[in-house]
Amino acid sequence: MWGRSIKVTELGGFDIKVDASWLLIAVLIVWSLSSGYLPDALPDASEPALLIAAIIATLGLFTSLVLHELAHSFMARHHGLQITGITLFLFGGVAEMKAEPSEPNVELQVAIVGPIASLVLAGLFWSSMVVARVVGLGPIVITVLGYLATINLILALFNMVPAFPLDGGRVFRAMLWRRSGDLVSATRRAAAASAVFAWGLIGLGALTMFNAGPAAGLWPILVGLFLLALGRASYQQVEMQQFFTGRHVADLMTQRAIVARPDQTLDEVVNDVFLAHGISFAPVTEDGVLLGYVDVHLVRRMDREHWATTIVDDVMESVSPDCAVSSDMPAQALLERMTQTGRRKFLVVDGKTLRGVVTLSDVTGFLSVSRQIASRV
Repeated sequence: MWGRSIKVTELGGFDIKVDASWLLIAVLIVWSLSSGYLPDALPDASEPALLIAAIIATLGLFTSLVLHELAHSFMARHHGLQITGITLFLFGGVAEMKAEPSEPNVELQVAIVGPIASLVLAGLFWSSMVVARVVGLGPIVITVLGYLATINLILALFNMVPAFPLDGGRVFRAMLWRRSGDLVSATRRAAAASAVFAWGLIGLGALTMFNAGPAAGLWPILVGLFLLALGRASYQQVEMQQFFTGRHVADLMTQRAIVARPDQTLDEVVNDVFLAHGISFAPVTEDGVLLGYVDVHLVRRMDREHWATTIVDDVMESVSPDCAVSSDMPAQALLERMTQTGRRKFLVVDGKTLRGVVTLSDVTGFLSVSRQIASRV
């Protein structure tokens, strides 16, 4: 989901990573604190002191976000869910779960513990601010502690908004899931509610732009667009996991694959195989033995005037682990491999025997039919 991230440390067995977008936001937070919020609260402070205070406050926010996500991660691990890491990105942080919770009560506990952690942090920072005042610490310390108390309270409240996949949206989904017993249906309804909230934010941002200027309305619009995209992607991910559960490559593949021969010319392959059957990828066999594959990309490497004199054997790719999968590979593993490698077509091979071919079109076709069936149930 995220762009390039940098591992900064490890806490409790979880990798803590920072996306490049968070670095940009961190700079903007330091700038806005040192040039706006802190000067208003501390009119007598020097510029270097304001900058140092802004950096400390930003690091405090960073720590608060990590602790919020660690709360999710520890609760998830308690229930046997695997967390691959914690990443801070443009709009906050995320604990990266490899799979969805197995039951609604687990979902509820994993979701609610994050806002609770933020509320606890808000209380701790507020108590520390009170103690700092009593013992007579400087106004900069008191202001920074007050800022961190406020920002953690805002973080807790914002995350409890029923916008999926924010924590509140996950709590809402858990309640729907517990009532219906259907994770996909609950996720679809939670994502729909999230879309209503997101469009509301976008509308609020547009209205604010007219009344208070572009800068004031831009942030709600960005958050709304982000929630729309993330809610849709999260629903699609849950849907695919549900449809792919118990499915293997054998359930998706084209069994009677159209094949090419190594002695065919490229002209023959293009006209008699690709165009004749509407395909762009074909295994190459000889006397029933699988030799490799040929596709339109390999053919296009040759100048068209040489197609009549060049045979498939001269351009085909041989069978390798990069282009082959077994028929018993789980469907979800196939999709992950397509995503990671960018390859859309694979030979399905058991031992040395060709079983068929599987392509991204096969996967999307299976999903499309599954959605149509699910919508009728």
